[in-house]
Amino acid sequence: MKKNPIGITMIGDPYILKAKDGKYYIYATTFVEDAPDFCGFYVWTSEDLESFSEPTVCYRKGSRSFGYKDYWAPEVVEIDGKYVMHYSARRKEDESLRIGVAVSDSPTGPFIDVYDKRPMFESGCATIDGHVFIDDDGKKYFYYSKDCSENIIGNRRESHIYVARLSDDLLSLTSSGKMVLKPEKDYEKAFYDYYGKQVYWNEGPFLVKHNGLYHLMYSANFFASANYCICCAVSKYPDRDFVKYDEPVLKSIEGKMSGPGHNSVLKLGDNEYVCVYHVLTDSKHPSFNRQIFMSKMKFVNDRIVIENPEME
Repeated sequence: MKKNPIGITMIGDPYILKAKDGKYYIYATTFVEDAPDFCGFYVWTSEDLESFSEPTVCYRKGSRSFGYKDYWAPEVVEIDGKYVMHYSARRKEDESLRIGVAVSDSPTGPFIDVYDKRPMFESGCATIDGHVFIDDDGKKYFYYSKDCSENIIGNRRESHIYVARLSDDLLSLTSSGKMVLKPEKDYEKAFYDYYGKQVYWNEGPFLVKHNGLYHLMYSANFFASANYCICCAVSKYPDRDFVKYDEPVLKSIEGKMSGPGHNSVLKLGDNEYVCVYHVLTDSKHPSFNRQIFMSKMKFVNDRIVIENPEME
């Protein structure tokens, strides 16, 4: 596996897929310096997790798209010979964030929106960061974050994580969402002021099942800060009773990496995983410009451990 940093910058929210062709694909929130109005996503391809292709466009805003800007956090799942992408975007009529779904015959796209000019579902509130989990019994779950931009709790804005049941084709919800995580731990409450309201985040969900337990990874705090971190909660069930770890799974290491977050995980073998996440490209000037890190991950005493995350 390539040592950090792997050389992919100007991104956020990386997601890794190993397709049936044996190749690895990384999708991410994409920022293009010479095309600031670009609305879509790039994909990077690798055969060995050591070298990666130049990025190619796999999804571009089109005539069926509901969003007009802020295309974030693509995730791609292979099912029944198709590739299904869930992503976040902002619609113009009310400037609110929603989750869309697009499909392709290839992991490199082009992905075409399933619904014509509308999101995958309507929650009544800004929603981002969709994530699919398929359990061993075939039941499908969809995790997402109710975004702090519209989720106001007293004098605070908070992002909460929800889960709903998902259709077999992954294209629609079959139940209403219910909250499973909200910011509660001290390490999730780094101060950040947004127009006079303090903001707390639980976002970027990703679920890993190990030894019969469900580990719901997520990110806390502001993404463009050194306080951003990867956290986790564990349960005997995929949709309730999650208990948070006492500490983040991964946080900034002074002088080595800053602001790790919004991760995805790929299982490579028995208790052998790779965790893909972003960190700040320039820790002294935090911004949307982040870079991809990959680290080995394993379970120790039924807790996630991310190994050797710092730059090498």
